This record gives sequence, structure tokens and C-alpha cells, in this order.
Amino acid sequence: MKKLEEQIIQMDYSEEMKTSFRDYAISVIIARALPDIRDGLKPVQRRILYSMSELGLDPDKPHRKSARIVGDTMGKYHPHGDSSIYDALVNMTKDFSLMIPLVDGHGNFGSIDGDPAAAMRYTEARLSPGGKTLLEHLEKGLVEFVPNFDDSEKEPTVLPAMIPNLLINGSTGIAVGMATNIPPHNPGEVIDGVIAYMDNPDISIKQLMKYIPAPDFPTGGIIINKDDLLPLYESGEGKIRIRSKVEIENGDNGRKNIVITEIPYTIAGNKTKLVESLASLMKDKVFDEIYDIRDESSKEGIRIVIEVKKDRDIENLLNGLYKKTPMEDTYSANLLAVKEKQPIVFNLKSMLGEFVNFQVELYTKEYEYLLDKAIKRQEIVDGLIKATDIIDLIIEILRGSSSIKQAKGCLVEGITEGIKFKTAKSEKEASKLRFTERQADAILSMQLSKLIGLEILKLHEESESLINSINEYKKVLGDTKELYKVIKGRLREYKKLFNRPRKTLLENATTTDYVEEVKIEDIYVLIDRFGYTKSIDATSYSRASEENLKEFITILQMKSNDRLCVFTAEGNMYQVKAENIPRCRFKEKGVLIHNLCKLDKENVILYTSFEQLFESQLLFATKAGFVKLVSGAEFETNRGQISATKLEENDEVVSIRLISASEKLAGNLRVIMLTDKGLSLSYPLDEVSELKKTSRGVKGITLDKNDQVCFTTVIDQNAENLQYNDKIINTNKLRLRKRGDKGQKTPYC
Repeated sequence: MKKLEEQIIQMDYSEEMKTSFRDYAISVIIARALPDIRDGLKPVQRRILYSMSELGLDPDKPHRKSARIVGDTMGKYHPHGDSSIYDALVNMTKDFSLMIPLVDGHGNFGSIDGDPAAAMRYTEARLSPGGKTLLEHLEKGLVEFVPNFDDSEKEPTVLPAMIPNLLINGSTGIAVGMATNIPPHNPGEVIDGVIAYMDNPDISIKQLMKYIPAPDFPTGGIIINKDDLLPLYESGEGKIRIRSKVEIENGDNGRKNIVITEIPYTIAGNKTKLVESLASLMKDKVFDEIYDIRDESSKEGIRIVIEVKKDRDIENLLNGLYKKTPMEDTYSANLLAVKEKQPIVFNLKSMLGEFVNFQVELYTKEYEYLLDKAIKRQEIVDGLIKATDIIDLIIEILRGSSSIKQAKGCLVEGITEGIKFKTAKSEKEASKLRFTERQADAILSMQLSKLIGLEILKLHEESESLINSINEYKKVLGDTKELYKVIKGRLREYKKLFNRPRKTLLENATTTDYVEEVKIEDIYVLIDRFGYTKSIDATSYSRASEENLKEFITILQMKSNDRLCVFTAEGNMYQVKAENIPRCRFKEKGVLIHNLCKLDKENVILYTSFEQLFESQLLFATKAGFVKLVSGAEFETNRGQISATKLEENDEVVSIRLISASEKLAGNLRVIMLTDKGLSLSYPLDEVSELKKTSRGVKGITLDKNDQVCFTTVIDQNAENLQYNDKIINTNKLRLRKRGDKGQKTPYC
């Protein structure tokens, strides 16, 4: 028991959490999410490329199954799951994400629309010329190699990238508490910028921008905040506004087409998002100007067609599309990369400086390697030339030796003991030999064919060439200017290989607000007895027969920018914009009014347009006998639902009558009120006061117990008949009385 207690380690929980989280954060930052400032690669990308190099998948070799590449990478260098490795492999093939793809994919590796790549067992890959460039001269010991995760293999800590991959291809990654978002740039411009920096290390960022004016995105588009790029390159952080490139074409039937030919880089790999957002705006009638949308994109390029209705302002529509769709987007740049295991935000000049320093290191090691190799070869060639001059003595030594060791000892140190010579003179000459170890090995392995005169001549020529090369290597290593000259020369070769015209245009554009363009036209709103509602244009209405129109209990003529007002027995008013009423063919059913304005189970009493309502008065009558006049202007509101009148408990509206200004002006109007028990009351409309919509009203008729008003209307005093349900009432028998009196028996009962 005592021993167990001794094994227990007391630990502070908060301190352990800090330590563990810090270790995790550092691991994610350094070994996962952020690129190295030197080669511009994340660890998983570097390991994939190195694994492909080890498999011999050069650009001129056949493709190999992606599953094999992923398996090798995971088993030897990156034990973090095959899906993450394959995703990284797929991303390195995409020419719409990278300016110089690092992997040449064969098969379905996804598309700019957002289609996923096929499974790794179906696709194949090999290094692209760009990927091969990052691995050149790896065998020359230019970079450090370290043990892999289980010490069974060696892997490079960085690739000997001789092009500025980080600036050319950019990078994106989210670490712990930080993220990187480096935009891609034009290869030729970046190389020109590197050379300009090497020519003048004191060059300013503003001067560098003459060579590298802005990011260049593989998807093209237009950067519209050109003036914001200098602060971005100076600080390493900033926002880039990218806009789609569009063309205006003539369409069918006099329409114009907006054709999107290039999209913002932010939706590269998700073009479908743009098409869907445009289609949604058209479906929801956010932009009435859009007639149709088609995606005609192909392998030839992007082509999204937006058909615009006749005589519409295209520039105004574009302003709205830029504001409400991904046709214009913001790229948040953050030039964060890892240097000596530290995440640092770089500016444009410091990124170029780090690349140049890395190149100096690489080229210095390369030329040291070449110099050492040339010196060693020169040593061997000199030994072979010397050997050919005394070839008879060497043959005598070899024939007189009993072993290779004995012969080598004679060649290197002049030891003749035990060797049988033909003459004492030969033995004396042999004792003077002092070949080096390397020369002796070369002589002992030399073929007899090397003794041919032509071969001996080649040795002398090689010796001369090696001397020149050694002098050249020493010159480069001894003079920084000469080293820079070599670096710049090779960079210009890479520029010829990878250069391409700039795709992304630059400008300063001002954002103009969209002005909603509403085309006002006459429409007819048709509502049947079940509440199905639809709107048709004037042409369709004129073609409808009277027989077909009889099925609709309400037909309203209104403007397309008007509102349909719905009054209910529960004392509420609902509004529906005319544009939200479905535009249908005459034979189509339409939509229930309850769905258009959320009526639930309320009973509709009156349908009217707001234009007609605004210019009229409304006579409200309730089943409890209260009446009032309300100006239509009282109901002017943007809200979808309001209370139209005040009701007492258990009371409800039974009738609402619109009274136009012309009717009111003509006078001679009287109110007719009918009750369930067959009583009626007729009195002049002038006796009804005009009140606010929030009032209850005044008593219009005195009711007996258990009686209630069932119908109220307004008629001309000279009218002889009144229709109520299926009955005709002779109004001459309804003599005028005072408002509020008790009703009289009516003939309709």
C-alpha cells in the first residue's frame, strides 16, 4: 500500500491544462496548419511531394494510384489518417486554386462547381512540373533530413524550393488562435519582384509593387480596391474586394444578357453557391428585372447567363447583384507563416527577403556540393592520367602482387615488399609512387579500354573542363554578386516555364446602391369562395369569359405595387403585397389567402385594395349593434397585421361597407341594419359619426334580448330593392327612423 502511494504524483489541474493545451497549440501551429516561409508548404503537403519523389513519380513517368501515394505517405511520414492526406493531395491538383498546381491528377479530382473528388482507389497522380521544381537537387544535401515519427525513415525538414511557392500559390490554414490566408500571385511578377529585391535590398514596398502590383487569382475576376493594397503589403493584413468579370450580350426577343465569365477566388470550388444564390433571388422576386438564369459553363470556361427583362437598367441590376450575391466578395488576407518554428506575420518585402536568404543558403550548399564533387573527380582524373603515363610499371606491380591490398599499398605508399618485379629499376620507381586512396581505387578498377588513345585524350579534356568548373564554383562561392547572378539566371528560366498573363484586373470602383426598379402594371386579383387567391395580368383577364369569372366571389383591379387588404370578423386587418400574390395562368388554382397572410381560422368579411381603401370611408357594424365610420387613411401601415376596430367581449364584426368619396359627396345615403329575429332599422348615414379605428363605435340599433345584427349595408335613399342572401327586400317599406331606435318587422322574414 505504501509503495502505491509513493507512485502517485500530485499535480495542479490548471497547470496541467495550460501545459497540455500549449503543447497542442504549438503542434497544430508548427506541424499542421501553417506553411513554412521557405518552401511555402505545410508538413502534409511536403510529405506527400517527398513520398511521390521517392516513388519516382516524375512528370514524365506514368501516373500511380492515389491510394498508393496516400498509403506511402501515411505509413512512412504522416500517421494522421488517410482522408486528410488525400484531401491535401486533391487540393494540390486544382488549377482553380493554385497558380502552379504541384500534382498532376488523372481522373476525377473534383471541379470548380464544388463536386467532390472520386475515392483515392479510382484516381491516379504524379508530380507536376511545378511540384518537381520544389524537389530539384534534393540529392545534393541542400536541406536537413530528420528521422520520421518511428525512426524508420528520414524526411526533409523543408524542400529545396527554388521558386517562391508561398507567394505564387498562396496558402490557407486555421491554427489555434491564429490563421493564415495568403493570396496567390502571378509567377512572372513574383520572380521579377525577387530579382528587383536582389538588385536593391533597400527597395521599398511601394517600389516592389511596380513588379508585384496585386494578387493574381486563378479564377480571374477584378480587384476593385486597388488603393488598399499598399497598406496590406506593408502590414501583412488587409481586405481584398473581388468582383466577377461580366460581359453584356444581346439576348432573345430584345432582352439583354449579363454573362459572368470569371468569378471571385473566394468561391473557387463552390461555383454552385453563386448559381444557387442567383436562382434564389429570381425565385423570391428580389430582383424583378431577372427573366431567367442559366449555367452554360464548360471545359472552355465559366459562362453564367443572367437574362434581363426588356428595357431594364442593367447597371442598376449589377449593383444589386454585387451587393446581394457572391458576385462580389471580400478576401481577408493575412500573410502569416512559420519561420524557425515561430509564427510571424510578414509583409511583402520581408517575404521576398526570406525567400532570397533561403536561396542563398540553397545555392551555396549546391555549389559547395558541386565543388567538392568536381575536386574529387579531378583527383581521380589526374590519377588516371598519371597512371596511363606509367601504365607498364602499374601492370608490372599488379602482375607481381599477390593481392589487391598489396598492390594498393604499393600505389599509395610505395611499399614494394613481397612484390615480384622484373628489374630493380622498376622496383625503385614503384617505391616512389604516392597515389591517393581515391586514385588507387580508380586505377585498380580501370578498364583496359581506357588505354586507347582516344580515351586518354578524353581524360585530358575532362581534366581541363573540371579545372574550369572548379574555378567557376570557387568564383560563385567567393562572391555574393556572382552567386546572385546564378540565382537570377535560374529564376528567369523558371519564369519562362511558369509565366502566364495576369488574370485578375485592378481598378478602384465605387459601390453604388441598388435602386429597386418597379414596373407598375394593372393586375386583377381573383378570389374564389374557398379563399384560393391569384393574380393575372390585364390581357389574361380580358380573354376570360363571364362564365369562368362567375366562380370568383371577389375580383379586384389594382396596381402591381398596391396591397391587398383583408378585413375579418375578429376585427383585424391583414395586408399582402400584390407582388407576393402568385402570378398565375387563368386555369391555375392559386394559393389560399390564409397562407398568404396567416389568417388562421378567422372569417373574412371584406377584400379591397389599399388604394381604394385609402380614398374611402368604412362603415363598421358589429353583431352587438355598434356602428362607426372610419377614414381609410387610418389603415396606412407597413405592418402585415393590425387591429381594425375595438370589439367588446363576445362581439364581432358582421359587415364592413366601403363608401367612396363620390358616394359620400352625392349624399342621400342611408344605413340598413337587419337582425336575426327579423327586425330592421333604416336611418341616414349622416347620423353615424366618423371615429378612430381604435374606438368601439356608437349604438346603431337597440336589440331585444338574445337578438343580434346579422347584416348591415348602405344604399341610396331612392333605391327600391335590397338583396340579402337569396331574398329581395322592398326598401320602400323600411321607413326612416333615428339611429339607435328599436327595429321593425321586415317583409323578408
